[in-house]
Amino acid sequence: MFCRNQTARATIARGSALEMEIRRGKFRQSVFMETPQDSDIQKKIDYEIRMREGACKLLAACSQRDQALEASKSLLTCNARIMAYMSELQRMKEAQVMQRVARRSSDAGPMDDRSPCKGKVAISDLRIPLMWKDTDYFKNKGELHRCAVFCLLQLGGEIFDTDMVMVDRTLTDICFDNTIVFNEAGPGFELRVELYSCCSEEDYSAGSTPRKLASKLSSSLGRSAGKKMRAALEPGACSATSNGGGATILLPVPSVQGPKYHLLAHTTLSLSHVQDSFRTHDLTITGNEECSYWLPLYGGVCCRLAAQPHCMTQQMMSGCLRVKLGGEPQGWTNVYGVLKGTNLFCYHQKEDMEAKVEPVLTIGINKETRIRAAEKDPHSKAQNICITNQYGGEEVTHTLAADSREDTQRWMEAFWQQFFDMSQWRQCCDDLMKIELPSPRKPAIVTPKQGSLYHEMVAPASGEGLLLQDNAVSAEIRALLSSYYNDSY
Repeated sequence: MFCRNQTARATIARGSALEMEIRRGKFRQSVFMETPQDSDIQKKIDYEIRMREGACKLLAACSQRDQALEASKSLLTCNARIMAYMSELQRMKEAQVMQRVARRSSDAGPMDDRSPCKGKVAISDLRIPLMWKDTDYFKNKGELHRCAVFCLLQLGGEIFDTDMVMVDRTLTDICFDNTIVFNEAGPGFELRVELYSCCSEEDYSAGSTPRKLASKLSSSLGRSAGKKMRAALEPGACSATSNGGGATILLPVPSVQGPKYHLLAHTTLSLSHVQDSFRTHDLTITGNEECSYWLPLYGGVCCRLAAQPHCMTQQMMSGCLRVKLGGEPQGWTNVYGVLKGTNLFCYHQKEDMEAKVEPVLTIGINKETRIRAAEKDPHSKAQNICITNQYGGEEVTHTLAADSREDTQRWMEAFWQQFFDMSQWRQCCDDLMKIELPSPRKPAIVTPKQGSLYHEMVAPASGEGLLLQDNAVSAEIRALLSSYYNDSY
């Protein structure tokens, strides 16, 4: 359960240590002033709540199997995102309190504010091998057991889902072609991969039974009694409700008739699993052969997990420098330096860098590089920067100079930060891994009898209803969703 302060809109877990401190009077909820980041997360929560309401409505109205499976998948994804955003908001609020406590504490020592850079983490080419019995696969005997499966992937507060795949004994692998990219991952990330399965052999047309039953009862019992009966049987009452005191509480999603997905297997991937190649990772299987959603998994998942730290793809420092070329005392050349990845690129001028002209000099900055501030140059007011690398067993030192002592300090700080980022991201900084961005989804080609229910919707800008971005959705469901949201606003 969560409680929300009406003024600051701070979401706090009931029974948490933070709430106990507030009750003891050590903290006041008024200190939780809403920051722009808090507001963004709150908007995401509100958006997913509306998506969940729509998914409940759609699931109750679905009369075809494929539509019901997609609607149930959307409902599960929305719930997961809401819980992830709630946890992220709770973590941010507790961090704010801890910062205030650290500042006020008299015995608090100096705090090291150096933190590693963020980066992109991409997972692609998901393959989950199956292990069918000989009688099932080769001899084609027994019932054709079919399941709808998809993967849910979570890294921090970001959650993505793959496409739904129908699996039976004619397949030897469950293949997901999605490329999923997390843009704000830290080196200590934990990417949880969950495989959900649902038996597709049951008849899901019963999802619309309560609505039909309510309609018949309302006509038989009269307008007043029928209206109460329809409200009692309404399956979409899964929105956030008020507890009477102005605070909003997220109630559990009620049971809605239709297909139910179950967690079949899961695994957690971290920085140690990142490699610029296709690898196999162990799966933890939670189901068994007695479950209707069971599939014979080998116990592993194959995928490509790549990472691109920002220190490898972005300019971490740039500015004017002087570099000493040759052994002559006057052999200094003015350059424009750019620190990016494992190199310091030196251009004649800034315009050469913007025009992507080849640099006049490239100095390696890697884990083996040694950098020090040299003795003060008698002809300059700033210290020199000496960068030493090993090339073919021979030490090569490049000497740089900035315009002022402050500029020298900024460059030295940028170098130390670069080394720190490399030490945290480890193998991801040896070479730049390739990440192919996912291409936009194309609308699926379906027959009028099939239909699909793409769960991603567009939030209304003002009083407009939500519109589904899939032409395959039936007119009946469009009308239901449009009327529901128009009534809500």
